[in-house]
Order: sequence, then structure tokens, then C-alpha cells
Amino acid sequence: MAGKLPMGQKELIRVKVMEMVKQKQRTLSSAATLLKVSYRQAKRIYKKYREQGDAGLIHGNCGKPSHNRVEKSIRNEIIRLYREQYPDFGPTLAAEKLAERDGLMVNHETLRRWLISEGYWQRKRRRNTYRQRRNRRERFGELVQFDGSHHDWFEGRGTKCCLMNMVDDATGTTDSFLIEQETTEAAMNLLWTWILKYGIPQALYCDRKNAFVLNREPTLEEQLAGIDPKSPFEKACEKLGIEVIVANSPQAKGRVERNHGVYQDRFVKELRLQGISTIDEANRFLEMEYLPAINKKFAKNPSKKDDAHVPVMKKQDFHNVFCFENIRVVSNDYIVQLNRKYYQILKENILRPRPGDKVIVKRWLNGSVHCFFNKKELLVKEYVEKQVKEDVTSLSA
Repeated sequence: MAGKLPMGQKELIRVKVMEMVKQKQRTLSSAATLLKVSYRQAKRIYKKYREQGDAGLIHGNCGKPSHNRVEKSIRNEIIRLYREQYPDFGPTLAAEKLAERDGLMVNHETLRRWLISEGYWQRKRRRNTYRQRRNRRERFGELVQFDGSHHDWFEGRGTKCCLMNMVDDATGTTDSFLIEQETTEAAMNLLWTWILKYGIPQALYCDRKNAFVLNREPTLEEQLAGIDPKSPFEKACEKLGIEVIVANSPQAKGRVERNHGVYQDRFVKELRLQGISTIDEANRFLEMEYLPAINKKFAKNPSKKDDAHVPVMKKQDFHNVFCFENIRVVSNDYIVQLNRKYYQILKENILRPRPGDKVIVKRWLNGSVHCFFNKKELLVKEYVEKQVKEDVTSLSA
């Protein structure tokens, strides 16, 4: 098969796995488990790969016309009959009448696609899905809804910003602060603040934003390694045992959405009355006055009195929880790189990784960088390459 092979994700994974078997990097038995096929099937796949290469793993019917395709002349006849005899019929009824009256068999979905492509039918708008309001959770901390609200909070007196907001599902207790942008760092800081106040919640309910969850499919390398990729925020929640639940619509997280409306009404007016027009002033007012008052006014008693939050241990190190982790390979001169900066692993380390070893590099929310090897923190310092400036002397003729 000449030219570029028409491979999908399934074929690409099979090629990669079979090449690993060929290079003796993986056994055929483990390859069968990874591909979710029987051992006998794996043997057949490997035999085709050895004999034909990549082309042997492509389905034999790929690129060939379907045996079930309808001849073009029949398709044109069906379209003509529809236009002349059934112009206001839906595809389902038209398919039935074409079979009954004209002896032409066509699936109603196939006919629907043909009519749409010819401009004789339009997709019908679906009715809004019926949604029933969900009952609140029974205990404080059982589920906390999480979201950001972009709004002109200062009514033109200051820059536009985002309110990061958490609302307990059982009680309606809220915690929030203003920030320039809705970022992963902001999400981590808000959850950290909530935990210090109330404890570790059982679950978080958020929408599908990159600041919260990883909104992409696993790469080929991740699938082969059996890695389920997660965002830094999801990793932090996983360390704390917090379940992250993703909402598929704004209505699903209605508790926090309605709470945004309260903020956009009441909080904006409070800022106006207080003459506040900066983020720092607004956050001080939030913490000292607005949040205690709003929680006292609107928070409800939960159905069950026992608190679902997990208490925070005294020696809990949240810096290594709320951080950005990266795996880096140690260079021959004991350097690791992160975000275009270089960090020298010092000789004073008792347990020092060798060149080629992998270390975990963490960037804390305060900007500091920390390296770990075998769960032990390494002594490192930022390496700054000296710039040598040469004086260029202009010689006169």
C-alpha cells in the first residue's frame, strides 16, 4: 500500500505495541492484555505485522466502497420522488411510503442525510431537556460547588475581574475572593482557603474548564503507559482524597450559578456604597464583612448535623499538595530544566540522582521550585549562565 496509510487511533496503538514486541521490549502476552485481545488474536496480529509491516494491521475493507452502498442512480431516483411526491414528508414517513408505493428500500436515517445534503430537510431543534431540581446533600462538606464568575464588579470604577466562588451544597455556605483571571493558581488558593476554614470536603463539583480539569484525550504515549492524565488541580484534589465531579451544563451546578446572581446583585451594590474600586480593598471587605454577613443571612442548616469534612492534620504540608508537578531527566552535569530556567543539583545531597535519572520538580504557588528524588527533597540552586561581554574597540583608519 503506497503513500500515507489511513490509520486510526486503534491501528496506531497496535503498530506501536507490535513494534515493542518485535524489539523484545514487551512480551506477546502483555501486548494481548494491553490491546484487550486474546493471546491467539495477538499472535495473528503479530504475524501480519512481521509479514506486511504497518499495512498488515489495517482492515482489509479500508478504502473500499461499502457493500451496502446505494447505487447513485437509485439515490437520484429516491430524491426525485421525494421532491415530486413527498416534499413535506419527514424522512421516516417518506422512507415508509417509498417502500410501500414505489418499492424503493432506504433507511430513514440515510434518507435524512441525503435530504439535508440536498437542502430539502433541516435538522429539527430539540426541545430543552427536562431538568428536575436536585435535593441538597445531607451533610456540610459532602459536596462543594466550585466556579468563577466574570463580571464588572466595580461598575466601571476599576478593572474587570473574576470572582472565584465555592458554595457548599448542603448549607449554601460560601467562600470567595476576587482575582484578575480565572486560573489554576486561583482555584488552588480558593480550595486551600476553604480547607483551612472548614476542613477537606468529600467532593467538588465544577465545570469542564482547563483551570479545573484536563479537557483533552490521552496521548498515544499516555495510553501505552496506562496513564490517566490529570490537571494540576485534579492532582491536588487526588492527593487530598477529594472526588472531582464534572458538570455537563450550567444548570447542573445551579447552586453556585444562583449564588453568582446574589453576588452580582448584592456585592456590587455593597462595593458601590463602600466606595471600593480595587481588588485588594474588595477582598478585605469580603473577608471581614460581606462573607460573615451573607453566610449568616442565607446559609441553611444541613439535614444531618455531622460534618463531612475531613479534619486537617497539624503537620499537613499543603505547599506540596497545591503545586505544579513535572518530571524531568537529570543531565550529565546534574542540571534539570523547568520553564526555561536551570537548576543545579548540589553535591552536598546525601542521596543524589545520577545523570539520566528522573526527578520530580514542583513549583509551589509562591513561585519557589523544589526537586524530589525517591520522595526526598534535593538541595538545588538556580543556575544562571554568566554573560561574557566583549568590548569592541573601533579602530580609526
